Amino acid sequence: MNPITRPPLQIVVMGVSGCGKTSIGTLLASTLGLEFTDGDDLHTQANREKMAGGIPLDDEDRWPWLDRVGQALNMPGGAVVACSALKRIYRKRILDAAPKAIFVHLQGDRDLLLRRLNNRANHFMPPSLLDSQLETLEPLASGEAGAVVEVAGSETEILNAVLTQLRSK
Repeated sequence: MNPITRPPLQIVVMGVSGCGKTSIGTLLASTLGLEFTDGDDLHTQANREKMAGGIPLDDEDRWPWLDRVGQALNMPGGAVVACSALKRIYRKRILDAAPKAIFVHLQGDRDLLLRRLNNRANHFMPPSLLDSQLETLEPLASGEAGAVVEVAGSETEILNAVLTQLRSK
């Protein structure tokens, strides 16, 4: 399809903390010529403080945030948003605001993710919450529009895998 006539792409780069949502989302948006929003920037200060204190968010904390994620996808030319979107019900909430959203689930093994989190500086999400996110994670179901990509490779390898998966959809 001609890029001028293609419908705006709405892509959510999802997964647990440390999987590379921001770095891959930024690269993906740049490659596709789309706006990028980091879902972390859409959290309220109260949510950030709660997570920084090692307290997982509950669904009531998340609903307004997920609404903002869905709204961020509705840029006229399309958008990429990095957002954990760990549960199907959260993805449905995003789809309520952005019905054509495609989810790119970045996944990796716990040890790799924990290593990345321990090497990350100045982030409000502590490594201690990784296990709670892994327990909460509901992988993409067969009826959900999206792709699953392993994150053990380089950023270039991961980006290429994402692009290959998206082209096949």
